[in-house]
Amino acid sequence: MRRRRVLLGRRPTIMLLLALLVLLFFGGMWLLSSLNLRHAEGALTELRERQIVETFNANLDRIDAHHRRMEQNGWGLSRAAVLLTEMEAGEADVSGILRQTLEEFTDASGATLWLPRLSRPIAMFAHRDGTQVVVEPLERGWMQPEALQSRLDTWREGSPQPHWTGAYFKPNINDAVVSVSVPVRDGVGRVVGMAGSDWVADDIISMVSGIKVTPNTFAFLVDKDNRNLSSLAVAEDLQRAQRLIDEVSALELHREVDALSAGEGMKRLDITLAGQRWSLYHDATRAGMVFGIAVPQAEIDAVLAPMRGVNFRLLAGIGLVLLLLAGVILFLVAGLLRQLRTLYTDPLTGLPNRARLLTDLEGAREGSLMLVNVDGFKQINDLFGHQCGDRVIQRLAASLQALLEAHGCHHGQLYRMPGDEHAVWLPGTMTDSSLRSTVEALHQALSGLRVDWRGQELPVQLSLGVASTWRLEAGQDTLLSSASIALKQARVESRPYVFYDPAVQVRRNYERNLAWANRLGEALDESRIVSYFQPIMDTVSGRVEKFECLVRMVERDGEVIGPGAFLEVARRSRLYHRLTLTMVDRCLVAVDETPHEFSLNLSSEDIVDPEISEALLARVADSGAGDRLIFEILESEGVDNYAAVSAFIVRAKALGVRIAIDDFGSGYSSFEHLLRLDVDLLKIDGSLVRQLDTDSDAETLIRGIVSFAREMGIVTVAEFVHNVAVLERVQALGVDFAQGACIGMPGPHPEFATPIGGVRANPVN
Repeated sequence: MRRRRVLLGRRPTIMLLLALLVLLFFGGMWLLSSLNLRHAEGALTELRERQIVETFNANLDRIDAHHRRMEQNGWGLSRAAVLLTEMEAGEADVSGILRQTLEEFTDASGATLWLPRLSRPIAMFAHRDGTQVVVEPLERGWMQPEALQSRLDTWREGSPQPHWTGAYFKPNINDAVVSVSVPVRDGVGRVVGMAGSDWVADDIISMVSGIKVTPNTFAFLVDKDNRNLSSLAVAEDLQRAQRLIDEVSALELHREVDALSAGEGMKRLDITLAGQRWSLYHDATRAGMVFGIAVPQAEIDAVLAPMRGVNFRLLAGIGLVLLLLAGVILFLVAGLLRQLRTLYTDPLTGLPNRARLLTDLEGAREGSLMLVNVDGFKQINDLFGHQCGDRVIQRLAASLQALLEAHGCHHGQLYRMPGDEHAVWLPGTMTDSSLRSTVEALHQALSGLRVDWRGQELPVQLSLGVASTWRLEAGQDTLLSSASIALKQARVESRPYVFYDPAVQVRRNYERNLAWANRLGEALDESRIVSYFQPIMDTVSGRVEKFECLVRMVERDGEVIGPGAFLEVARRSRLYHRLTLTMVDRCLVAVDETPHEFSLNLSSEDIVDPEISEALLARVADSGAGDRLIFEILESEGVDNYAAVSAFIVRAKALGVRIAIDDFGSGYSSFEHLLRLDVDLLKIDGSLVRQLDTDSDAETLIRGIVSFAREMGIVTVAEFVHNVAVLERVQALGVDFAQGACIGMPGPHPEFATPIGGVRANPVN
């Protein structure tokens, strides 16, 4: 049968959801941390980017400033050349001007004057040779005529801009230079010559080599002809440096000079050079060259590594703490679920228990509830032990579950109730005939149930009570209480099963109980609860020495009602306390008025209830007649709290009261009572005594009881001695006292106890 999954049955699901919640929390924390880290990295990257751009712009300004000084030096040399032209100066004067220019302008490595309009044309070049300045005449063909003519034509067309060359090799100094030249104009603005300054390549490389952003950053200048002057020229790894230079040259950045000069400004390229990611920043210089800085992306990101490390350590530390807390929480939740499962699960059968049933019934819709009770389960426990009782419960649970599956009740649920009961929930609405057929089939299948216990087959008889939601009246009993009512009716009427019928059972029982409760209450108020006295005869002397006080209710019309009509109603109400104490008072009155001994029945409920027991003992103590009282404890009701009962017996005996076990032999725990309780008398149950003249087994059992009692020093009393034949057998077996119809029927006064047939078997003194 498929069991309905309840919350406690979904423990793995709950643990999985909690684990997922923990993982979700970790994921959320990781996401938030990543977002925060990304934001921080973005801010730091932006700051780093700004620092690189600022460094780039500062160095670009420095290069442009050098270019500007070179141009200003050229214009100064041009103005001097104008004066020399007007003076028709010679080579000595030109040489002096060139020498002075280089001495005063240390940024230039060379200076040139070309004055073709003098009477004697002069073309001279000055350059540094160590600490000396050397002035030499320019050789013929020092510049290609086409290049020279193009430059002169540009100036003659009115262009005021200096002319910058790309890097080229200059034989005079055996080195590569970048030159800037300006026109020499006469007083009317005609171009009469040219003045120029040189910037040697070594100085250029030295300048860009001083630019550092990160350890492996390199800077470069690319001229108009895509020649690369780079700090890589002085790198230690020349092979890798050359590869980088070649890959930068392959970018052909010189083609962007016009666009960059037009105002687009600095550009950034994220590229791969020599198998490594780089960020390349570049812009045009004043000289029409491209200045660039290449920074390894790894070194830009390296500044983020400490932050990432700190973030990871923080995340790992917090995560470890949270993981530990999550583990503790999961452990505690698992333990709580285990405890809850224990609270809702029967440990013997593993079935849901009564608490689980009550919870399930709260949310249940239409359905039927069947209670299954084991008849005589207490006797099984007493006779064969609790282990046998447990085996019966387990076997019944397994059989019920198998039968439910076999009869197609796949959605039903089996529960273990307290004691020897099981409950079966059958969901859904069924017709009365269909439900009856199902219950009948289950009962028939269970009727042959046997339990093997130590080589013996024990038959198990069952009673069933069934209630359905659609048969309940609004505001009346719950489904469980209705099924309990039906089960009790089945047991009382010895029927295999009973269906709860509110139209008959509830109303009838309620009205009957209410009526009897009212009648009993009125009888107590009007002192119509009286004692009837049944004589108890000494079997040896034949004399009546004792009487048993029996409760009766006298109606207003004089009718005497026995306890069977009202005692159960009294037990279920507060009237029971008054009834017991009333009987104590009636018994004490009889003790005071006659010389006989009297016995009074007490249940274990009377004894363990302080409200009754304290009042009872107080009245006995006040009467001072405890030595003529016998308290009969009903053995058939069982004794659950031996400590409380034993304490009561000790206090009662201190007052002189003797203790008897009533109905001895009706249950299987009788000898346990004798061993655990200090009793004085045994009243042998009438179910054994009444068969004494016809049943040899009963005689054997009574003989054993008498023998056992005599060895224990306990007096025996035979109940239900209803004829002379039984009386004779009682006397033959050595029973000390006899009680029953043959001795005398209960009467309202001890001296009027009358035997059967009107002839007193024994006189009453």
